[in-house]
Amino acid sequence: MNILDPIVDTEIEQFCNFGKTVVEIELHAIQALTSRIDESFAHACRYILACQGRVVVIGMGKSGHIGGKLASTLASTGTPAFFVHPGEASHGDLGMITANDVVIAISYSGRTNEILTLLPLIKRWNIPLISITGDTNSPLARTANVNLNVQVKEEACPLGLAPTSSTTTTLVMSDALAIALLQARNFTAEDFALSHPGGTLGKRLLLRIHDIMRTDKEIPKVFEHALLAEALVEMSQKGMGMTAIVNVQGQLLGVYTDGDLRRTLDHGYDIRTTKITEVMTKNCKTIAAEALAVECLERMEKYKITSLLIVDEQQRPIGAIHMHDLLRAGIV
Repeated sequence: MNILDPIVDTEIEQFCNFGKTVVEIELHAIQALTSRIDESFAHACRYILACQGRVVVIGMGKSGHIGGKLASTLASTGTPAFFVHPGEASHGDLGMITANDVVIAISYSGRTNEILTLLPLIKRWNIPLISITGDTNSPLARTANVNLNVQVKEEACPLGLAPTSSTTTTLVMSDALAIALLQARNFTAEDFALSHPGGTLGKRLLLRIHDIMRTDKEIPKVFEHALLAEALVEMSQKGMGMTAIVNVQGQLLGVYTDGDLRRTLDHGYDIRTTKITEVMTKNCKTIAAEALAVECLERMEKYKITSLLIVDEQQRPIGAIHMHDLLRAGIV
């Protein structure tokens, strides 16, 4: 087969059939897990909720990759956790585990030597041990305080060699455990954002308007006695496509935007003689400085505007924000 040759219908059908077979096998394996979310699962959750230390996850090979993901998911959803490679644990890293921790050991066979070597020490310290295996009669499952059964009837690999269905069920069981704990802890989106301050979600849930708004001389603003021409100069200099109009007390009276300018020109107003108060938009949209930046975005999208004024309790403009500011902050 030459990769440059055009793909034919029979080849497309063959590849798609291979892929669909894998999906069907793994889907059946996942469905079988439902009946195994049982008393053992509940006991595992209780052990972890009662843990005064951290959850230590161990696993070799593909199980180790799933274990790393489980530890990461737990840590980001309110359950302090980390992954330890069982091979490294036997050579010093076991010192990372304390008597206040809970250990989750993942091994589909339940007979991984590197994990079995650690069991006497874990039991000696009386540390709660949760195992995730595909063999409930394996040494690991029998030693554990509670075992989560992820057994599959067949691997999706036609040779029965590559871990496929078994790693999928292990991953799904791990996610079920992590999310059950999340809900039991009443973990919120805001809690999640606190552990992800650099991510998009963290920014959307934590960043407030006062963190990114333009202030002081950056605010486009003219007084009520200004002419339209003066307002246009202010708009041009500040580059926000609008300007606020305020009274002598500094309180907001209205706003004048690029859209207002188009309507003004359509009606034939003379920019050199027309007062800005004659053509401004009253009752304009504003927002508070303490509001979340994502709320600002939602308001802009709702009213199809690109800028907003931020006002204080006395309705005085204390800031201005443009859609570009939200883009730079990573909100959009």
